[in-house]
Amino acid sequence: MARPRLSSLFFVVFHLQLVLISATSEAKSDEHPKKHVHFFIFGDSFLDAGNNNYINTTTLDQANFWPYGETHFNFPTGRFSDGRLMVDFIAEYANLPLILPFLQPGIDQYRFGVNFASGGAGALVETFQGDVIDLKTQLSYYKKVEKWLRDKLGNNEAKMTISKAVHLFSIGSNDYMSPFLTNSTVLNSYSNSRFVGMVIGNLTAVLKDVYELGGRKFAFINLPELGCLPAMRIIKPENNGKCLEEASLLATLHNKALSKLLFGLEKQLKGFRYSIYDFKTSLHQRMKHPSKYGTYCK
Repeated sequence: MARPRLSSLFFVVFHLQLVLISATSEAKSDEHPKKHVHFFIFGDSFLDAGNNNYINTTTLDQANFWPYGETHFNFPTGRFSDGRLMVDFIAEYANLPLILPFLQPGIDQYRFGVNFASGGAGALVETFQGDVIDLKTQLSYYKKVEKWLRDKLGNNEAKMTISKAVHLFSIGSNDYMSPFLTNSTVLNSYSNSRFVGMVIGNLTAVLKDVYELGGRKFAFINLPELGCLPAMRIIKPENNGKCLEEASLLATLHNKALSKLLFGLEKQLKGFRYSIYDFKTSLHQRMKHPSKYGTYCK
């Protein structure tokens, strides 16, 4: 599962924040909390702000120990980072407080949004099943928040709040890595295109549900070359540390299918707006030319 560090994620902020800041331009002139645009976060360890602290899971799927959190917070928060995540920076630039994890005890207010992401999660229920909060379950949490907003604000204002909110998704990496990491035979049962279709199909269902509840503004992070992640490089000793091409191919197919899906939804669903951050290309450029982006490598 992807474990982002601050240095590899900071650049993401400057693209995704534009979606949220543009939506909150009116909010900055009015300090009343209900005028702020809400920020709803779905996904995996790239975005998990601590939900996995509150579920019965494995150490692999938690970040509540050192060296996680050694910067900024100075203690492990459950974020898979040495400090803040991209969503923390986006919230800061959008004049919002940190968006708290849904499962954090004591949260009964969702005035600015909520974070549903879970490290290790996938769009498929079967991905690391029992150890993570899959995307479908994250959607069920979102529906509880939507009901809270209706009870608190009334149906009309709640729907307006949801329609102005930004919904950020980072999902898919674990779906494609888990078969390799768990020695699953699932990839032997489906063609690559069929397997990607299953992941995209589950994501599509969730997006349409959010849309039916009033969601109109969406942001997405596509997948990096999964086969080049350290955990994937060591799966086949005979590769001598080279990238696992099978995993990278799945990520490439996913990214193409995601772009096609969102283009189609924009045509199909009235008012559906989206932005995709090309994480794959940006990360590749920073790995290839680190000095151009302020990263020092010996």
